[in-house]
Amino acid sequence: MTRTLVVTDAAWTRNDVHAALTSPDYELIDHEDPRTVANVVADGDFDAVVVDLQVSSKGGMAVTRAVRENTTVRGDDATPVVLLLDRAADTFLAGRSGAAAWVIKPFTAQELRGAVDGAVAPAAE
Repeated sequence: MTRTLVVTDAAWTRNDVHAALTSPDYELIDHEDPRTVANVVADGDFDAVVVDLQVSSKGGMAVTRAVRENTTVRGDDATPVVLLLDRAADTFLAGRSGAAAWVIKPFTAQELRGAVDGAVAPAAE
């Protein structure tokens, strides 16, 4: 089972993620406060984090960097982050932020599952 933290403050995005990933293969935990995500990830033993680029206040890129820095500073492999993007033009920034994968909204269930599974697979090896 892939334990996944879902970080968004938009109900419709959260609903789309849950619709795509609700299955026995995924355990989904919701979190709305981007300022505390790195600490939640450090304490929660997550396999992946799905972050909405447009999450309020801190922003998805900053959340991605914080998660990666926090987990690698502890000596762990970085928890893979999958970014939810609003436009294709953001893919360059997503890669620079350290995201393991990304999908562009609106996404299909197959696209999001593929991104999460692909991001988690290298960490599991």
